[in-house]
Amino acid sequence: MLHVDLGTLEQRLALRTDGEWGSQPAERDLVVRLHRTGEDVPDGVVVRLTGGRGTASTRDLVPPGDTDPRLDEEPARRTRRNRHLDAPRASSRLSASVISACGSVAGMSEEPEHVRLNRAQWDERAPAHAASPDYDVARFHEDPTFLSGVVRFDLPRLGDVAGLRGVHLQCHIGTDTVSLARLGARMTGLDFSGASLDEARALARATGTDVDFVRADVHDAADVLPEHAYDLVYTGIGALCWLPSVARWAEVVARLLAPGGRLFLREGHPVLWALPDPRPDGLLTLELPYVETADPMVWDDGGTYVETDHVFTSTTTHEWNHGLGEIVTALLHQGLRITGLVEHDSVPWDALPGQMEPVGGGEMRLVDRPERLPHSYTLQAVAPG
Repeated sequence: MLHVDLGTLEQRLALRTDGEWGSQPAERDLVVRLHRTGEDVPDGVVVRLTGGRGTASTRDLVPPGDTDPRLDEEPARRTRRNRHLDAPRASSRLSASVISACGSVAGMSEEPEHVRLNRAQWDERAPAHAASPDYDVARFHEDPTFLSGVVRFDLPRLGDVAGLRGVHLQCHIGTDTVSLARLGARMTGLDFSGASLDEARALARATGTDVDFVRADVHDAADVLPEHAYDLVYTGIGALCWLPSVARWAEVVARLLAPGGRLFLREGHPVLWALPDPRPDGLLTLELPYVETADPMVWDDGGTYVETDHVFTSTTTHEWNHGLGEIVTALLHQGLRITGLVEHDSVPWDALPGQMEPVGGGEMRLVDRPERLPHSYTLQAVAPG
């Protein structure tokens, strides 16, 4: 493994004079080491982009697009916030070597607008989430057997994970990741929000839980983590809505799974995501995209999904919906075999305020004829081998 004084990092990963990004194996090893060890990059160090698999020329980068005309309008507001997170980089396959210190390169913007906006709102909300009673962080400290409500809900379908090597994509503040580790899995958590991982690492330290947390975009996961090494890829509730392309996500999952390894996904149902905020007449109407669209839905919402008095300043997000058929097809295209698909009549947050009631275990359900609405789903798939 290459060991380089971080003070020379800019020189080591600098843009080549021939217009191509430095991507020598030693440089890629350095990037991986920084991700895995969680080393901080000194302020002022500019870390360039490196190709995840060989040299990539600047023509592979997606240049900043025209300003979305919807940003000049008053954005729609909504309250249906999500449990976990991530947002991808551009559609380029270049990986951000160290996001925390990435500067502008060759006159281009340092990262796509949706990444910058989404990360800012999660960075700001992470401490409030960790302090909120809704995440029950104190219970993790008090009771070494305590599990998050999300993982408790998953247990009947998740089964025994003891001894499995697992990775939790888009892990946020790590309560589900720590819960899986408490069930005996050897867990790694990955997220693009540094503030979220600060909370996750603090939780793991305080509870004596052995979890490795890695900061990276979900689309870079197979570049900073070992490929085909995980028995379990776990993700869920409010994860896919931050991704422009579910096909790219499925490719990452396939690259991470060991032969015979399993994907476990519980997510808000795309029908639920297609509903607008509650109407005064109580009708459920499909007004937002159900299927994946090229352009994001742009939201301006100063709230969050947990109890908190904090006033947030990062309020704009870019999000996407993905139809259930698109998700299944994307996984099948990667050679995975679907082994389970269950739709549920509850979700672990108040998705439609004023129209839902608690049903235990942190789950919420539509009060009026809940059988009308698929609230969430669990999908499981297995890699060949």
